[in-house]
Amino acid sequence: MLYRHSGDMTLQHNEQMRGGKGTVTVKHLLNPDEMLGKGRLFAELTLPPGASVGLHRHEGDVEAYYILQGSGLYHNNDQAFDVKAGDMTLVDDLNQHGIENTGDIPLVFIGLILFTGDKK
Repeated sequence: MLYRHSGDMTLQHNEQMRGGKGTVTVKHLLNPDEMLGKGRLFAELTLPPGASVGLHRHEGDVEAYYILQGSGLYHNNDQAFDVKAGDMTLVDDLNQHGIENTGDIPLVFIGLILFTGDKK
């Protein structure tokens, strides 16, 4: 069994994450070594207004975002979609995505990266 108090979770503050704008706060809910070799990220990400995670490619994994709060613009390859609390996105292996906060409150979402192919 694992129990971790919120204050004990690892926090990262990433400037211009993946070529994006501003500072993205990443709260790691599970550490990679706790994901049983199935993935590398299970975290809550917070983007203040105007911040973004830049467009980046996934190779050997997929990533889901589940939006908890706020609104933004999600980019998947050459398409863009408005997202808000309750929405979910998934980028496929060998595709690219990014997200930006277009609202006036923090954009908060869960990010989950799971391995594909040989890494499964």
